Amino acid sequence: MSISIVIMYKKLQRIELLIIDLAEKNQCFGRLEDGMSVFVQGMVAVGDRVEAEIIKIKKQYLVARLTRILIPAETRTDPICFYFGTCGGCKWQHMQYREQLRLKQKQVQDALHHIGGFKDVECETCIAAQNPFNYRNKVDFSFTDLRYLTEEEMTHPEDLLSKPVDFALGFHAPGRFAKAIDIDHCHLATPAMNQILNLVRAFCLEHKDVLSIYSTRTHTGELRNLVIRHSGHTHELMVNLVTSSHHADLMILLRERLLAEIGSKLTTFVNSITSAKNTVAFGEKEFVMHGNGSITDRLGIYTYQISPNSFFQTNTAQAEVLYEQILDAAQLTSTDIVYDLFCGTGSITLFASKYCHKVLGIELMESSVNDAQANAELNKVENCQFIQVDMKALQSIESECASFGAPDVVITDPPRAGMHPKAIEILREWSPHVIIYVSCNPASLARDSALLCADQTYRLIKCTPVDLFPQTNHVESIARFERL
Repeated sequence: MSISIVIMYKKLQRIELLIIDLAEKNQCFGRLEDGMSVFVQGMVAVGDRVEAEIIKIKKQYLVARLTRILIPAETRTDPICFYFGTCGGCKWQHMQYREQLRLKQKQVQDALHHIGGFKDVECETCIAAQNPFNYRNKVDFSFTDLRYLTEEEMTHPEDLLSKPVDFALGFHAPGRFAKAIDIDHCHLATPAMNQILNLVRAFCLEHKDVLSIYSTRTHTGELRNLVIRHSGHTHELMVNLVTSSHHADLMILLRERLLAEIGSKLTTFVNSITSAKNTVAFGEKEFVMHGNGSITDRLGIYTYQISPNSFFQTNTAQAEVLYEQILDAAQLTSTDIVYDLFCGTGSITLFASKYCHKVLGIELMESSVNDAQANAELNKVENCQFIQVDMKALQSIESECASFGAPDVVITDPPRAGMHPKAIEILREWSPHVIIYVSCNPASLARDSALLCADQTYRLIKCTPVDLFPQTNHVESIARFERL
C-alpha cells in the first residue's frame, strides 16, 4: 500500500463498504473499492452494507466503527434481547441461526486451512443445538457498585433514572470489569433463573445497609456474585450467593423469601464466602442454608453430583450431543485402553468407559480429580482410574501409565489455549492408534493439529464442529487423527 493511498484516509472519516467475512476480536471484514482492507467494530453481519467511521489507520488496513447499516444482510434478524449490543454475552443474536452455524463451521475450516495448513480437510456441517435460547444450566451474575449507563441514561440527572447508579446485578459490559449492566432478564437462562435473579436483587436492595456491594477499588463490601444452576434433566435448582462474610440472620431471611416464591423447586441454597481480592465466583467456605449443598444432573445414563465450585458443561442437552460425537469419532472397541487428558470431573471418561476395556483420566486440578472419582463411584463405574498431574509433566507418570497399559486411543479436551508442546510430544511418543482432540478454540486446534501431524506421524481424518453456545461466536469441534 503506497503512502499516497494511506494519506487519502483520515480519522473520523465516514466510509461505505460491504462486509464479506468475520475477523478476530469480534470484528468483521470488508474491502473498499481501492482494495484497502477494513476491520469494522460493532454489531455487523456478513452481507451487510454499512457506513463506518475510521478510528485507526495502518499501512495495510483501516479499523472503523459502525455508524449505521445501509443495506442489511438477508441473514439478519431482530435480536430479542433488550441488552443486545451492550451486554457482551450474545454477540450473534442479530444473525439467523442457520447463518451462525455456517459461520462457526467456517471459523474451524479457515483455522485448519490457514493456521494448520490442512488444505485437503473439509469440516463437516456444524451440528445445531435443539434450543438456541434458554439453554444454560449455570449463570454467574456479578454485583458492582458502578452500574453501566447507556448513552441515553448519561444525558439525564441521576435522580430521574429508573435504577440507582451505585447498584448493579448482571453482566459486565465488554472491557468494563468495574461496571455491570443491571440485567432483568437473560434469554440464555431459564425462566426460573430469571425469577431468582430479580428476587435476590430486590432482597439485596432492601438490605443494602448491611449487604453492601464488594468494591474492587477499596476491597470492602459484601456482595460479590450470584451463581444459579438449573439442571437440564433433573431440573434441580441451586442458588449460590457469594459474599465476603456470612450474615446468618439475613441468609435465613433470604432462604425464607426463596422458599416462599420458588417453593419446592429450590433444591439447595448456599452462601459461599471468600476473602479473595477479585470477583471470581469461587467460595473458600460454604454455609448451606437449604438442602444438602449440591444438585445432580445427567449426561446420557450417568448421574453427576454438582457442588457450588464444580465444573459441569453449561449446556446439558448439547453436551450429550458432543459426547456422542466423540464416541462416534473414536470408534472404541471392547479391548481398547483409553486415556482421557484434561478429564476434569470425568464426564467424557465415564461416557467412554462403557465401550472400552478401561480408561485412565488425567487432570491437573485436585478438586476435579476428587469429583471424577466420586462420579465414577456414584455411577458404579469400575474400569476408570484418575491421576492428578500437570500436562506439561506427563513423563512424570511414566510408571503409572506403564502399569495401566499403553493407550490405544487418547481423547484430549484442553482449555482454550490448547496443549503445551511438551504434552503433544509425550502424546506422540505414546503412539496411540487414534487421537480424538476436542477443542473450544479453532486457532489452538489448528496449531496443535499441525504439531500432531508433523513428520506425517498422524493424519487428520475429519473434524466436526458442534454448537454448544448459540447466539455467541464460540464453537466446539471434534477432530480425529489416525497414526500412519
